[in-house]
Amino acid sequence: MNQSDGNVNSVDYKTIFMDGWWDNNVALSQMLALCPLLAVTTSATNGLGMGLATLVVLISANLVASVLRNIVTPQVRIPVFIVLIASIVTLVDMWLNAWMHELYKVLGLFIPLIVTNCAILGRVESFASKNSPLPALADAMAMGLGFLWVLVIIGAARELLGSGTLFAHASLLLGPHFEWLEITVIPEYQGILLLVLPPGGFLMLGFLLSLKRLIDRTARYKQDSTAETVSPTSTIEANP
Repeated sequence: MNQSDGNVNSVDYKTIFMDGWWDNNVALSQMLALCPLLAVTTSATNGLGMGLATLVVLISANLVASVLRNIVTPQVRIPVFIVLIASIVTLVDMWLNAWMHELYKVLGLFIPLIVTNCAILGRVESFASKNSPLPALADAMAMGLGFLWVLVIIGAARELLGSGTLFAHASLLLGPHFEWLEITVIPEYQGILLLVLPPGGFLMLGFLLSLKRLIDRTARYKQDSTAETVSPTSTIEANP
């Protein structure tokens, strides 16, 4: 959804947020950023950390690209955006290394690899470079939060079924203020090893994709049923 600068007031923010959160979700609809999604979601904590890092990069890149949209020429737009994203990712990587070193060690190479995330470059190119900062910020928030909840849900499911815990080591990775997140759901649980291994990521992603499609199909069926109920004949009878 692209809006020109002269039509800022006509921007449908509800559509933007629904698009990023559900309808055009980065992972479940666009099928992008699957490498970090499958690799780091061994726990809900790791998924949360990766999702927040991606959200910060996406918001920063969209805002800067939107501000510079009338300065950067089309001929050099893509290289400039790549350098912009790489610079922001470098700053996030250094910040995590300095202030959240344990989380930094867990996420490892996948933080620098945010540069290659097609979802970020795609939003910067297709939306932020054509819209004013406020819609660009809304789009980044929607897409980033949509990706974040998928990471956390898959990480939580794999951790719960694989270890019987939720947000384990959250205080160690994210700081002492997050100690309240650590929950032992099933004490002395042996766990399902398959789910904490790479195949577990594929299994959970497949279940989530199936659930999303089932929900979408049910919603479309209800809309079609409602449309058939409100027929032109009944409208004429109601308004003779």
